[in-house]
Amino acid sequence: MTQAPATPKNGRRRHDREIIALAVPAFGALVAEPLFVMVDSAVVGHLGTPQLAGLGIAAALLMTAVSIFVFLAYATTAAVARRVGAGDLPAAIRQGMDGIWLALLLGAAVVALAMPTAPWLVDAFGASDTAAPYAITYLRISILGIPAMLVVLAATGVLRGLQDTRTPLYVAIAGFTANAVLNVTLVYGAGLGIAGSAWGTVIAQAGMAAAYLVVVIRGARKRGASLRPDAAGIRASARAGVPLLIRTLSLRAVLMIATAVAARLGDVDIAAHQIILSLWSLTAFALDAIAIAGQAIIGRYLGADDEKGAREACRRMVEWGIGCGIVLGVLIVLARPLFIPLFTSDPSVKDTLLPALLVVAVSQPIAGVVFVLDGVLMGAGDGRYLAWAMLVTLAVFAPVALLVPSLGGGLTALWWAMTLMMAVRLITLWLRTRSGRWIVTGATR
Repeated sequence: MTQAPATPKNGRRRHDREIIALAVPAFGALVAEPLFVMVDSAVVGHLGTPQLAGLGIAAALLMTAVSIFVFLAYATTAAVARRVGAGDLPAAIRQGMDGIWLALLLGAAVVALAMPTAPWLVDAFGASDTAAPYAITYLRISILGIPAMLVVLAATGVLRGLQDTRTPLYVAIAGFTANAVLNVTLVYGAGLGIAGSAWGTVIAQAGMAAAYLVVVIRGARKRGASLRPDAAGIRASARAGVPLLIRTLSLRAVLMIATAVAARLGDVDIAAHQIILSLWSLTAFALDAIAIAGQAIIGRYLGADDEKGAREACRRMVEWGIGCGIVLGVLIVLARPLFIPLFTSDPSVKDTLLPALLVVAVSQPIAGVVFVLDGVLMGAGDGRYLAWAMLVTLAVFAPVALLVPSLGGGLTALWWAMTLMMAVRLITLWLRTRSGRWIVTGATR
């Protein structure tokens, strides 16, 4: 019996199955991450307003420090996926171990730097006299968990590269559950107050890191891959991560500028901005899940020397990005009467929020393509171009956003500036993918 020839429709179905299998668990794991802070806030909030304010400051500092190193996940995913595509699983796991060793080294450096400077960092953040002691207490304890958090990032990248996004989902769910139980037990049962919340998070993160290490080490032993630190491999991981670090810092700068501009517009505008930013972050999780699938799939195709497969997968994921963006935009418009009252009852905030929210809804298809192409180029290991593209985007966005208050614009004008930022990203990423220069096949780029 002859095998039926491959058709474009069959190819799309194959890509759809791959995208769904990787993106759905990735979305669940992404959503579980911010729930750590939400649980801490819910538990500590009952201790008092100063404690909650202190937690908010410390958590913001902690999340900023960790998010800077998200390249540990991105770079590791791409490098491991290439070697999987090339059929060299021992080398793939070895590459992953280099990323984990780099995470441990960076984590130790952050602890050494942040521990003595914790009071200064809290003061620089503008903490009040009543909130500062609680912020310092939470931050100093939580800093001890940073190495584990960075290991979680790197190990997540290893498993994504191995085309496994289910294990990170299970670990994230277990970590969230443990964090909730530990917070309640240590804060109230043991009477440790805000310190108990910090210790609960540290223990939960350590448990997640341990679970990941068990999985990776078991795979290494099964494939005969070395677990010892390799200086050359660690340096290679660091070099691959530097451009992605620049990209991440540039993106953080965009968000910080937007928040600073909103604060200059007044209390009503900054309140509405924070609500929109929270919703924007939630939609970003959905789109980022497709981008994560893109990193793993594109890396594997390029590692297998399958240029055609990489192009077809890229094209299909762009279609997914557009489709998901349209759906998210429509949901934002239709669901606004339901979720706006959950955030505010202030009529002024609602009036300011609504037109800016419609801008966000309109921009979702653009965001969908941007996230997908970002993931495609990450999967291809094209970090240097991503760094330059994000620097260009920052250079265009910053002056436009900073002019909003002086030109009499409000929050809606600011979010049109954010849409301009996404449009610039779309142009730079589309030009790169169209050029084909991102396509470099083989086990290494």
